Amino acid sequence: MFCNQCEQASHGTGCTTAGVCGKDEDVQSLQELLIYGLKGVAAYAHHARKLGMRDERVNGFLEEALFSTLTNVSFDPEALLELCLECGQVNLLVMRMLDEGHRMRFGEPQPAMVREGTLAGPGILVSGHDLSDLAELLRQCEGTGVRVYTHGEMLPAHAYPELAGHPNLVGHYGSAWQHQKAEFLAFSGPILMTSNCVLLPKEAYRDRLFTAGVTAVPGGRRVRGGDFSEVIRAALASPPLPDHFVRETEVGYHHEAILAHAGAIVEAVKAGKISRFFLIGGCDGPEAARSYFTDYAAQTPRDSFILTLGCGKYRIRNQDHGTHLGLPRLLDMGQCNDAYGALRVAGALAQALGCGVNQLPLTLVISWLEQKAVAVLLTLLSLGVKGIVLGPRLPAFLTPNVLRLLQQRYDLRLTGRAPSMDLLQLHRAPASA
Repeated sequence: MFCNQCEQASHGTGCTTAGVCGKDEDVQSLQELLIYGLKGVAAYAHHARKLGMRDERVNGFLEEALFSTLTNVSFDPEALLELCLECGQVNLLVMRMLDEGHRMRFGEPQPAMVREGTLAGPGILVSGHDLSDLAELLRQCEGTGVRVYTHGEMLPAHAYPELAGHPNLVGHYGSAWQHQKAEFLAFSGPILMTSNCVLLPKEAYRDRLFTAGVTAVPGGRRVRGGDFSEVIRAALASPPLPDHFVRETEVGYHHEAILAHAGAIVEAVKAGKISRFFLIGGCDGPEAARSYFTDYAAQTPRDSFILTLGCGKYRIRNQDHGTHLGLPRLLDMGQCNDAYGALRVAGALAQALGCGVNQLPLTLVISWLEQKAVAVLLTLLSLGVKGIVLGPRLPAFLTPNVLRLLQQRYDLRLTGRAPSMDLLQLHRAPASA
């Protein structure tokens, strides 16, 4: 553990084995789990608030939970775990608010084909997660001839009718956040970062990088008050983009789009025509070990479906997974902000099949990187979901005792070295209670 939050910090630097106050490393671990979960809740709530969606219950819990982490407030692991699970429930509320806000503002998402690459002429690249910033940029680009491209987690924007139908939104460019230094360098126009996932820019494109909201980098150019005129002027003054077609890709399998086929899906499950559903998604990152998710997806049965969301989709979306029962086997459900949709689908299928979520032919294989993924994990645990496979490595703030607790109560599993062995073990494992 490491704690330096009060004057009692050992030697004036920090407590590393046990707190002078009396807390141990497991209490510290659960406090950190709670704090990181709260950060994720705050991120989702921030996006929802910009869409006019808010709930006083969220604010009240944020205050209470943060208060619990002050010095000499709570030393009880069970009480802290209760707060972590309540954080998961509050995050479910926030994600539902965000989902409703997106749909009310931009229309019901629907499957759509997206052109990847660039068109000849001036362009702006938008990355991050904030669809409201994208919508305002598109409005201000009207009549300018400047084309707008999505990057990273902004790809699902093309599923929303109010965004996809805008004449200035023309396609998608690039891949996940960790490749942005090369991809931003190759994009000749300005780049707008709307939320987390920005990297410290290379000098070669620093003057073309704009940030909105709380997002900022040293020496970058900040957009204030939603005025994107400087970004548009930079696009018009930059060298034009080339006409370069990469491919077309399909997005938009929002929970309502999938549930429109619920009757046929349920009957197919009952008839043994669908062996399993796999949710493979979450965060992407630079670690070579994340090839696990690519290999895992490639080895799933051909009569199964793969649901994906978050930038973790970039580990599996370049494969041809084929089709099954007239649908793509790989169903892109959206951003990490859309994790509520996966829970909505799982709940609806469980209800239709007359079973609990843990009895569904469903395996969750989640890649994590940062705090929003912690909030989603707490939501899953708060709903009693068991058998989650998490990787490629564990959060550093989980102590062996806390990990053991989560494994005992929720059958939390770690990604192995060989996806084939994990899939084989899956077929041998008994159904969760």
